[in-house]
Amino acid sequence: MKIPKGKLVAVVGPVGAGKSSLLSAMLGEMEQLSGRCSMTGQVAYVPQQAWIQNMTLRNNILFEKPLEEDFYKKVLDVCALQADIDLLPGGEMTEIGEKGINLSGGQKQRISLARAVYQNADLYLLDDPLSAVDAHVGKHIFQKVIGPDGIISNKTRIMVTHGMHWLPMVDAVIVMNQGKITGAGTYKELMDCGGTFAQLVSAYMTEYQDESAEESEGKFYFTIENNH
Repeated sequence: MKIPKGKLVAVVGPVGAGKSSLLSAMLGEMEQLSGRCSMTGQVAYVPQQAWIQNMTLRNNILFEKPLEEDFYKKVLDVCALQADIDLLPGGEMTEIGEKGINLSGGQKQRISLARAVYQNADLYLLDDPLSAVDAHVGKHIFQKVIGPDGIISNKTRIMVTHGMHWLPMVDAVIVMNQGKITGAGTYKELMDCGGTFAQLVSAYMTEYQDESAEESEGKFYFTIENNH
């Protein structure tokens, strides 16, 4: 696997395929049996389970780096954190409890992402960074942070994701299954080839349509009950 500098690469595959393990291997956290792994520049890692320290929200983001006011405010904006900060009793100086106990899952994930963005690293390893946020917040973060026009668009980004709707907007896709890379290429190339990737996309679309239908039925039922 070779990833060119400055590209956005998505890693996809069924549950248990080894997507998170691939990032762990890149970080040197797994025993290497053969081959070699090399990365250049400073690395920032956003894990699937957000890591939050028992300190203020601001210090969780700064992570011991000096405060650059303008850049810090921009990071809060692109990571959709300002509205949450406005609701906290102490704003950005609110003390965060052990393991982020006084934050929601989505807030913890966005703080974890904001910390990585603020580090201004060269390579970003993102393990399903949008899994804990709402759809509209996820769209905002992808557009403003991760995507082609995002704040880290000039950095190398490797993103594990289950959101197939992001794939047409990435530079390349790596498909994994049973711990191995089974395909790599652009979204169009992989769709044209069929195989595991096409099956994943098809399953995702079916699930999405089923959820939309259930939601529509629920709304319709609720409306009928109210009118009655």
